[in-house]
Amino acid sequence: MNIEELVRDSLREQASRQTPPATGFADRVLAVRRRRTRRLATVAAAAVAVITVAVAVPLLEPGRTDVRPAEVIDGVVTHPDQWPPRDLIAAGGTALAAYYTADTVARTSVEGVFTRTYWLLDPRTNKYRKNTRWSYVAVAPGMHTAAVLEQNLPAHRIGILDLTTGKVERWIPVERGVGAVEFSHDGGRIVATTYDDNPDARTLSAVNADTGASDWLAPRGESSRTGFYPLDTATGNGTWSGLAKDTRVQSRQDFRFTRSGEQVYAQVLGDRDGSEQFYGLDGDKIAPPPEEKYLRADVDARLSPNRRLAALGLTKEVGGSPGKSYSTIRDPRTGKEITKVRGGHLLAWVDDRRLIAWERTTSLEETYLPRLVLVTIGSDKVVPLSGTYKDIYTKYWAPVFAER
Repeated sequence: MNIEELVRDSLREQASRQTPPATGFADRVLAVRRRRTRRLATVAAAAVAVITVAVAVPLLEPGRTDVRPAEVIDGVVTHPDQWPPRDLIAAGGTALAAYYTADTVARTSVEGVFTRTYWLLDPRTNKYRKNTRWSYVAVAPGMHTAAVLEQNLPAHRIGILDLTTGKVERWIPVERGVGAVEFSHDGGRIVATTYDDNPDARTLSAVNADTGASDWLAPRGESSRTGFYPLDTATGNGTWSGLAKDTRVQSRQDFRFTRSGEQVYAQVLGDRDGSEQFYGLDGDKIAPPPEEKYLRADVDARLSPNRRLAALGLTKEVGGSPGKSYSTIRDPRTGKEITKVRGGHLLAWVDDRRLIAWERTTSLEETYLPRLVLVTIGSDKVVPLSGTYKDIYTKYWAPVFAER
């Protein structure tokens, strides 16, 4: 599997789980907006303080890649020399709250487990710290707490982790085994996806005739997903909703909240890549909310903060060294394309004009080697946020985004 496939598969997994995404990560709205105003003022003040002591560097011409090595550029915290990141990466009120690498760990000669190793942002030092205790992590809005699952999924308790101290404040016990957790946009709820078996189980395939290597694959057949809990974050209260087996669901297909937090959705195998099925919190299938009808589960950025723009998938690539990728921005209610924006994989909105994305650093004829970048609607300028994936032998990391 090459890096482009790893990136695509990781992003598809994020679309049914966390994004840093992230978010990227989960949808959140009113409570965060009140905090966000205060946070943006603080971020702006910090940026001014840094810029006043920095050597002035002239801006590049529009359409050129901004490669200034400063850590703070116009309020954006960058580390273009770090792969993977060691220090905070952020833009406005959106930050890389965590990231993970993954390996399949063999348990027997033919059975293994897809295992994530997380690096969580320490709020005291603004550095990412390795943590091997958790099999799954979702970071709450504000980036002070996280919902965590221990190893050996499915888990029968959910931890609420204090990211400053690194200690679990409390445990939420659950009767049904849980394989994934996500926060709502305001952080007031957690959706926990339940499974009968470990959704990260892998089996060793036969040797590939072309490469001479074996591949670890998810078991074929029906998914062991059984339903979901919508849980109150403060109390842990919630009622499990069981779901019938669905042949359109793969081994791991986790739930996320819609923007309002009143429905959940998950990716399904459908008539297009990124197809989604929506459910009410009681477990009944429902039609998608009007503003989410044309979204795709494999594009993590989804709706802009003002809900007027929808981030969709890669739509155009232009040759050169490096090549340029463009993704489509559409009207979320009609599906009509409004414009295109740089970036091959749109991960998280920073505001109503800027997004964080993966973008290639190689030509279209070369191996796909990406970096994390900031892109702006209406501009061809790209601001590198992270270093570059060096080669196929360097471990790939998947971002987890959250609002600060």
